[in-house]
Amino acid sequence: MGESKSKSLDLIKDLWKLAEDIEEAEISNVEINADELALVIQPIVSTIAKSIPTQSQIIQDAKVQQLVESKFEIPIETYPGKISEVTIGATKSEGGSRGKVVKAGGMSTMPFYSFEKEVPNKPVFAIDIFDVPLKLAKMVKIHYEEVMEDPAEWAKKVVKFGADVVSLNLISTDPLLDDVSPSKAAKVVENVLQAVDVPLIIGGSGNMEKDPLVLEAAAKVAEGERVILNSAKTDNDYKKIAEVAKKYGHIVIAFTPMDINNQKKLNKMLITEGLPKESILIDPTTAALGYGIDYTISLMERIKQAGLLGDEDLQMPILAPTSNAWGAREAWMKNEEWGPREYRGPLWETITTLTVLLSGGDVFMTSHPANVRVIKNLIDDILNKSTKGQPVEDWITALG
Repeated sequence: MGESKSKSLDLIKDLWKLAEDIEEAEISNVEINADELALVIQPIVSTIAKSIPTQSQIIQDAKVQQLVESKFEIPIETYPGKISEVTIGATKSEGGSRGKVVKAGGMSTMPFYSFEKEVPNKPVFAIDIFDVPLKLAKMVKIHYEEVMEDPAEWAKKVVKFGADVVSLNLISTDPLLDDVSPSKAAKVVENVLQAVDVPLIIGGSGNMEKDPLVLEAAAKVAEGERVILNSAKTDNDYKKIAEVAKKYGHIVIAFTPMDINNQKKLNKMLITEGLPKESILIDPTTAALGYGIDYTISLMERIKQAGLLGDEDLQMPILAPTSNAWGAREAWMKNEEWGPREYRGPLWETITTLTVLLSGGDVFMTSHPANVRVIKNLIDDILNKSTKGQPVEDWITALG
């Protein structure tokens, strides 16, 4: 019995050796009667494993001998429309007294797509001042507290900080504040015009009934200076504001609360009143970082694209009050977990400005001087017009 079993094992071993060199085997005329049958063909597994290439063989076979030559071409988009160019301010030869004018808009492509078309005018920056002292965030106030009692001196200060335009807000005219008369407020406008030679944005207090009267008085004393009147709205006397702008040669801001249809409607109403596109800036509302800025991005991009695609009612430069960033509590509130507000506040306004800049903003109303300096330098870098490198450290406090 033992000898028979040994011979059977030897036979099986011999069969396996024979099978190692056989890729395929066919059995015919065989009848198997069994309750259970198990076939284990291990050599086949071994053969299959040997046929699979190793990773090193795959890498060796996949080596690229020569790349296919191909030239990359930047896709160029052309638009049928163009954003109107608005000239802000007027020199002596143009009937005003400004040292120079600034221009906004004029592009025929999306923001900073200089590979498609040359950017004709860089974005314009205004810094806010007020006709009376008011409560400002500490990080802003420290730069102006010695001049806040005198709007003319305040204007000189912001020009030193790099403002292309001074944004004068006549908040004392508010009936709920000092209720200063339009004629008295106009004296402040005269003083600021004499103190600086850059163009002005002139705003009221936000009072719907009184603002048109204040802007009328301001427009009269600034005749010929081509100032910006802030602002015409669907629910104030936009007709009067358009009328005085035409009469005295000024520009009007058309403000709407984040609605492209209302913006288009107001623009059409101002044009119907005889105001040309070249005398209109549009303010579709600028939300702060973390407080709806995504809506601002979407809205401004839609407006800019619509204008470039040929919608004449939306072909005006966009004005953006990015000083609204200081309305976010994260910009000014003291909270150790949020980091030092001396840095956090300026950063909040700067990121808001940068976001709106890339979304289509053309004219910016700002507060903190570091914001203006940083964004202007960034624009020069983007347009390859930078003359010197910028130090990273102390970017907020190094204002020289």
